[in-house]
Amino acid sequence: MDPDASTAAPADARLAAHQHPWIHGPRRLIFPVVLLVYMLYVALAVSKDSRGAGAIAGYAILVTFCVAWLIAIAPLSLRPYAVLAVPGAGAASGRFWTLYAILCALFVAELPFARDAAFVMCVFITILTVARLGARSLPIVIGLTLASLLVPAMIPAWHETIGHAFDDVTPIAIPVVALSVFGSVRGLQASHALADARAQLAALAAENERYRIARDLHDLLGHSLTTITVKAGLACRLGAADHDRAVQEMAEVEALSRRTLGDVRAAVANYRDVTLAGELATGRELLRAAGVTADLPRAVDVVDPVHQELFGWVVREGLTNVVRHAHARSCAVRLASDSVEIVDDGLGTADAVPSGTGLSGLRERVTAAGGVVEAGPLRPRGWRLRVSLAAAGSA
Repeated sequence: MDPDASTAAPADARLAAHQHPWIHGPRRLIFPVVLLVYMLYVALAVSKDSRGAGAIAGYAILVTFCVAWLIAIAPLSLRPYAVLAVPGAGAASGRFWTLYAILCALFVAELPFARDAAFVMCVFITILTVARLGARSLPIVIGLTLASLLVPAMIPAWHETIGHAFDDVTPIAIPVVALSVFGSVRGLQASHALADARAQLAALAAENERYRIARDLHDLLGHSLTTITVKAGLACRLGAADHDRAVQEMAEVEALSRRTLGDVRAAVANYRDVTLAGELATGRELLRAAGVTADLPRAVDVVDPVHQELFGWVVREGLTNVVRHAHARSCAVRLASDSVEIVDDGLGTADAVPSGTGLSGLRERVTAAGGVVEAGPLRPRGWRLRVSLAAAGSA
């Protein structure tokens, strides 16, 4: 496995390999292998300028150079400009620079056998240098260019005339290849950055979806289970004194349990129908079972239809908190076209109605709709929850 490939998560790596096989898969080495065809120029020079054992040594050095170059370029073709700031990166960096030193040594060793043609190896060293260092490779590229231009001219024995040294295109090829690699690497970096951003967005979306599901299940089950608990307790207290009433309460518990099961199934299917009228009817029954005097509107026509589902969630959360925490004797719900208010005469302290998951989820719903949530104690006692969508206008 490539050392630098450990920087990507396994799932992200599999996705990237599937989407970009020419960049992330084994096929990414096809282009480097094709580039090695340019080494035939060095091999021809060895056959021309060396004989016997010298030619064998020249070929062996050339083959070793090609293999070492492929080993060095493989990680960089996956993660160019590798900063190696991850666990185990030091070993990967050390291996790269060891291979880099070997390649430079092989280039120097090839000079007696291929002469000026050996400077073709500098083109491949340039590719490695730019892919690894980026813009910081400029001094090395300049040095390699000058060496390929001046060294052959300084050794007359390599040519019949000094001017022949300037017929080689290698001094031009090195800077041209450096610019090409630099541009290609920047494109690969942008591709990697885009893939990383997509992976992060996917993870964030999954986290938000999990939070939404948790919030919705709280809204669905919290209200219903509270009602079931209250009714079951009431049935137990009435069991001996009023058998018929106890049976009625337990029948209602059964019906509510069935509705709750349907709500959970609808939530899992990402569909549920919350209506303001339905929540007011259920809330009236909840307050009655809890012994709280209910002052709830009978009609919801005054509320803008586009707000009725949201106000249904508000009524559900508000009345559930009244029964759970307020210890109130009465509770009233007031509706307007763009607002809903729930007031009780309970304890009226912050501890009585904690801002937990339910109220936090409600704030998110209202904020998303462009509204405002006001929740706080009343004087001398009681609690008020008010949601206003006046700022939302006709949105």
